[in-house]
Amino acid sequence: MASLLDMRRRIKSVKNTQQITKAMKMVAAAKLKRAQDRVTAARPYAKKMTAVLSGLSAKVADEFSHPLLDSRGDEKYLLVLVTADKGLAGGFNANVIKATQAFIAQNSGKTIEMMAVGRKGRDFFKRRHTDITDEYIGLTGRGTASHSDAVEISQKIISKFTEDSSIDKVFLIFTEFKTVLSQKPVIEQILPIPRVEPDAASEGGTEAEYIYEQPAAQIFGKLLPKQVETQVYRAMLESVASEQGSRMTAMDSASKNAGELIDSLTLNMNRIRQAAITKEIIEVVSGAAAL
Repeated sequence: MASLLDMRRRIKSVKNTQQITKAMKMVAAAKLKRAQDRVTAARPYAKKMTAVLSGLSAKVADEFSHPLLDSRGDEKYLLVLVTADKGLAGGFNANVIKATQAFIAQNSGKTIEMMAVGRKGRDFFKRRHTDITDEYIGLTGRGTASHSDAVEISQKIISKFTEDSSIDKVFLIFTEFKTVLSQKPVIEQILPIPRVEPDAASEGGTEAEYIYEQPAAQIFGKLLPKQVETQVYRAMLESVASEQGSRMTAMDSASKNAGELIDSLTLNMNRIRQAAITKEIIEVVSGAAAL
């Protein structure tokens, strides 16, 4: 049985750990509020831009061609994986990595290259000898995502896609923020940009018509790279918000578990102390009876 001193040391150690988890929860909550506000502001723009460009590209499919629109084969994929740089975030990193592994398993006959955004995903797939062409570390450690970093990553994606004709598709893998308790891994194709016919019902029963002031080549030449930048930036914002939400939940659970452990250790310590007191009383009574 552990001594009374050992139990007190264990209780003190757990209390120190509980203070750390409570502090991490409060920091994550503060970062989550900012990240959630930025995600909420970015979503409508990103979704509307995707809908408009997909519809436009479908309309001009017969009269206009662009490297970011033209479909290719289905043999080689480039995966852009967005994970966190740090752990202690519950199942955040594990879930998006599992989704990536499942996608790779479903496309086992394809050639897979990966661009890693975040240390956790980079380290996991590097140990499994995945071909990682580029890595971006330390971009989300501040609890936010920079638009300049998203532009740099998207430019690298576009240059690899346009210069390497063997890459047929580019997929963006990230975690979409739902609620503090719910985050969902998402896999989206960003290149070539899908051509989607607009749904007349979603436009109030009428199909939108667009008038061009500049030639289509000039308009799409500016907007298509901007579309990739917007989707990468939105993915980074979603990932940051999901990471902070998952970390806040994990640290709250850890604090509660530490409290339960402290109660259990305190109860055991009191039992040990009571047993020691009882033993001393018995020894005193036995000694008095002997005399």
